[in-house]
Parts: sequence; structure tokens; C-alpha cells
Amino acid sequence: MVKEIERAGIPVVHICTVVPISKTIGANRIVPAIGIPYPLGDPTKSEGQSRKIRRELVERGLRALETPISGQTVFE
Repeated sequence: MVKEIERAGIPVVHICTVVPISKTIGANRIVPAIGIPYPLGDPTKSEGQSRKIRRELVERGLRALETPISGQTVFE
């Protein structure tokens, strides 16, 4: 689905926990998440710390959308 959306001219960021799978499916802009059970947070952290983690991931995703790429790129 990611490839079809991009083919229509809409850039997509794939936030994922397993980067090799994202590469296999053909995602172009890949942002690694935290972990499989909690990709966008950490239940061992406080609510404020978890919010900070989520915000950083979203900001990284937005930067990835703005970045011109020529192939699959992982935004660490």
C-alpha cells in the first residue's frame, strides 16, 4: 500500500519496529520505532517521558517527509 500511495505522488513515512520488513515491502522513508510491543512509547517511562518519545518520532517522520530521497532511506 505504501508503494501505491507514493506512486500517486503522496510521500509516505513508515514508522516500524522491524526495519528489514519495511525494506522488503518497499517502503522508501523508514523511521525505526521503539519496540514491537510498544512502537511509539515505553510503558516503563513516565507519561511525560513517553510523550517526549512519541513527539521525537513524529518530528523525525515529518523531517523524513520533507527530505528528498532517491531510494529507500532509514531515518535514525
